[in-house]
Amino acid sequence: MRRTLLKALGAGLPAGAAATGLVGDSALAAPPGPASAAAANPGGVSHFFNARERITVDAIVSRLIPNDELGPGAREAGVTDFLDRQLAGAWGGGDHFYRHGPFQAGTPEQGYQLALTPAQAFRTGLAAIDEVSAKRHGGKPFSQLQPREQDALLTALEKSEIELGTLPGKVFFQMLLDGTMEGFFGDPIHGGNRNMAGWKLVGFPGVYASYSNDIERHGVAYVRPPMSIAMARAAGHGTMHGAGHGGSHASSPAKGASAPKGGRP
Repeated sequence: MRRTLLKALGAGLPAGAAATGLVGDSALAAPPGPASAAAANPGGVSHFFNARERITVDAIVSRLIPNDELGPGAREAGVTDFLDRQLAGAWGGGDHFYRHGPFQAGTPEQGYQLALTPAQAFRTGLAAIDEVSAKRHGGKPFSQLQPREQDALLTALEKSEIELGTLPGKVFFQMLLDGTMEGFFGDPIHGGNRNMAGWKLVGFPGVYASYSNDIERHGVAYVRPPMSIAMARAAGHGTMHGAGHGGSHASSPAKGASAPKGGRP
């Protein structure tokens, strides 16, 4: 699963910095200082998740991008902290959503159309996943399942074979997947991509203000280590606007979760 995911993302990563919807709001929701501290201090104070939710999210992101011979996985890269901060901020509260009814299914082009904010969706969805897990596996929550059992449950969620009450299973799976990818590849200043693990994995150089000299060096390996926003600031380097965390809102953090009832006329 990880290899397929990274292969799909790698080619387009430098242009969009891999993170689109979530981190745009996090820059407003939390100042750089605490974000950097959260990235450097895993297991710190939770902003949104309760203890059980954090354990469940750790287990989920560990299956979406597990650690392996290629390097750290999503859990080790601080993706749970990234999601925790996003859900406690403007994105989690649906500040950019059009939230007046009527709420209808809509078309795929219209994106996310549910009445739930991302924070409400995660709170509902995580509890429901543990409930489904307990019913199917003798009272065990998702975090206590074997990896193959976790993968089977997530696959069923992705295929809409599991519904989570008012929250469609496939919609919540996409929220989890997109949020995991953004936390793994976004700038570390937002709480994830700890030690720039995601960037190192795909060879993304980070937020250098200019790559023009390197672009003209055809056939020469790019050897500069990645640079984060915090590192660039500390070194006094200028950075491109939006560099390192994607200035665009090209896709939602959940193929719709960041899209404010987008296609609604």
